[in-house]
Amino acid sequence: MHVETSRSHQILKDGTERIYQRHLLRRSYREGGKVRKETLANLSHLPDDAIEALRLVLAGRTVIDADAGVTVTRSLPHGHVAAAHLRARKLGFPALLGPPGPQRDLAYALIVSRAARPASKLSTIGWWEDTTLGADLGAAGAFTDEVYAAMGWLLGRQDGIEVALARRHLAAGGLALFDLSSSWVEGSQCELAAFGHSRDGKLGKPQIEYGLLTARDGCPVAVRVFADNTGDPKAFIEAVDVVRDQFGITDLVMVGDRGMITSARIKALQELPRMAWITCLRAPAIRKLAEGGPLQLSLFDQQDLAEITSPDYPGDRLIACHNPVLGAERAAHREWLLAATEAELQKIKGMVEAGRLKDPAAISTRVGKVINNARLPSTSPSTSAREPSPGSATKTASAPRPPWTASTSSAPPSPLLSSAPPPPSRPTRTCPTSSRTSGPARTTWTCAPSGTG
Repeated sequence: MHVETSRSHQILKDGTERIYQRHLLRRSYREGGKVRKETLANLSHLPDDAIEALRLVLAGRTVIDADAGVTVTRSLPHGHVAAAHLRARKLGFPALLGPPGPQRDLAYALIVSRAARPASKLSTIGWWEDTTLGADLGAAGAFTDEVYAAMGWLLGRQDGIEVALARRHLAAGGLALFDLSSSWVEGSQCELAAFGHSRDGKLGKPQIEYGLLTARDGCPVAVRVFADNTGDPKAFIEAVDVVRDQFGITDLVMVGDRGMITSARIKALQELPRMAWITCLRAPAIRKLAEGGPLQLSLFDQQDLAEITSPDYPGDRLIACHNPVLGAERAAHREWLLAATEAELQKIKGMVEAGRLKDPAAISTRVGKVINNARLPSTSPSTSAREPSPGSATKTASAPRPPWTASTSSAPPSPLLSSAPPPPSRPTRTCPTSSRTSGPARTTWTCAPSGTG
């Protein structure tokens, strides 16, 4: 007994072709020495799957339910790592890293893993076994020593990778943004670990400092790692050297904060032809501009931006910006600090009235701690503004701040006053605010200098 399938083709008058097929259940037998066939049933009305199953049964095969016959013992996550892998390939990451080889595959797997699931190297190696990424990129079963060797190989190619990224994302006459951050270090074998300022408040731990150079749109181009006792200005100068010497770009606007682009750094930039900068003025300089200087509140009666000049900054361009939002935030923060301080002082008052705290020295100590911890901002007006000529810097007042921001620049006419939108990254504090608190009116200015002529 078997299933027999026959097909016929027919060409219609309009040229279209039709295919007819039938499935018959037949048996073969001998009669008078001849083989004859008998049709038992017409199966053409059955679904193709049923006909195929009957064909297998008649051939002596065992047919079972797929759901009942298969048990899923393990399923590896795939979608998120596949998406990161595909995007990285479209960006040309493998070719950017270097020639094909085991070390490039491991380095590439580390980068994709960092995007999909940031973790320690040891955790990442184990995670490769739990996703399809390890098998797809040939990283499954890698040992720790192999991974660290791949990182060493990648470090040797850092300069070439950064040059390639600079060609893609940096252009002469454009903007380059630079900023620093830090992380604490566990262990005792890191050559760059040093005790210094902890930006994340992790005290008692050695730190490393790293500076990131990005294009105008925030795309990373280069990174440098320093000991944490390295000053911001020194790190900034190294970034300038990288741009000029390694990338061969001599016409660029460097953007950094006021702690990085100091007066000494500005003087150094002024000695470099075609190098400009944008940064912020420090608080004392802003206050000086606001108190009897060119930075007057009336400038912002009609618009939020103003460009001013000052004999204290010859050749520099100063941009001031009125920021009511920042003023409201500072006013709210001050009110919150006042309320919190009042609540703590009321506790001390209650202890004194209850007789639990009697010693005047102890009372004075407790009150002093509360007031010192409050760190209430000053209420007197302050300003910050300045935009220098190629190689100058901005400065901002550290005293009370008014609702204005000022930036200085040594670059060509400030983009802040043109129709072009400012760069997405925030290189300088150029948004001031004004608000009313329980004390006198408080204004805030920030100044950002730029270094293009």
